[in-house]
Amino acid sequence: MSADLERRSRLLSLKLRALLRGHLGLDGEPAGTSHVFAPGAAFVTDDSAWFLIDGDASRSVGPVIAWAARQGLTVGTNIIAEDGAGVAARCAAFFRGVTVWQADDRAIVPAAVAAHLPALSPKPGHLEFAGLIEAAGAEVVTEHGVVVGEVRGLEMCRVVDDTVSGEPRLEVGMGRHDREAFALVHGHLPAPDALRQVIDAVLPHREPGADPHPLNQFGAERLLRWNTMQDPGAVGCVSLVPAEPPVVRTNLKDAVPCVALGVDEEGGTVAVTFVNGIDLDAVPFALDAADRLGAARAVLAVRARDITESTNNIADRALSPVRIVAL
Repeated sequence: MSADLERRSRLLSLKLRALLRGHLGLDGEPAGTSHVFAPGAAFVTDDSAWFLIDGDASRSVGPVIAWAARQGLTVGTNIIAEDGAGVAARCAAFFRGVTVWQADDRAIVPAAVAAHLPALSPKPGHLEFAGLIEAAGAEVVTEHGVVVGEVRGLEMCRVVDDTVSGEPRLEVGMGRHDREAFALVHGHLPAPDALRQVIDAVLPHREPGADPHPLNQFGAERLLRWNTMQDPGAVGCVSLVPAEPPVVRTNLKDAVPCVALGVDEEGGTVAVTFVNGIDLDAVPFALDAADRLGAARAVLAVRARDITESTNNIADRALSPVRIVAL
């Protein structure tokens, strides 16, 4: 651990113990042991484990449960958060013995459970670009009111409102900066031709067995989703379509689980969460996605090498079963 991280860890440990003193009404130090926990600090007493999260706690439930399991702890688990406590509380409700607290100055109070994001329809006129997107060879995907065109899970274009006229238009490229650069270089091309050029360049890199390349590293979890949609039986479904995740994806570079909604052979609804890489919060995310979509079952679809002992430990603590499928 670097000197800065070690100093930060000590400060967080002091803050955690101070919060516990106030919460428990103690005059002196609480009885227990401080532990290094990233991201934050941990303090374990005889009957509970306390975790102070440094920064956004919305995806902290899985890492906290995994850490407690590795330590062999069977006591109650408490998460203290300043940011993202509401989402963490919503996810914690899917597990046994996990409580989330909101840090308020020098006190902690039970965190209020955040409501799911409301379903948003695309703005008027945005869906009118669906035919153009599909004609160029991309799939139309809408998430949280945004219309994009994807090629095997990789965003190739997006419908946006013109900053001057306010009229909707189709921009080609991956992410805002790429779309701006593409417009500067290829602005003379009609949108269908520009999009077709991009798709032709991207497709070879999204083929199975393609050599490692940035174009198949970005959106790898969405490529897993696309591949599984071609064979929904791999996750126990007869049909599978893209669905909104419980959180908004803010950029294309950071790996964020994606979701599909399926129907199984009995006609039941299944929320399938796709993850690429080891993600300790994947199980809470999958349960949260199923809850938002009103699905009867939650499935977590990952590469076989990304299923760890921690993944299984977290799933074992869930109040509802989560089926983990190796792709």
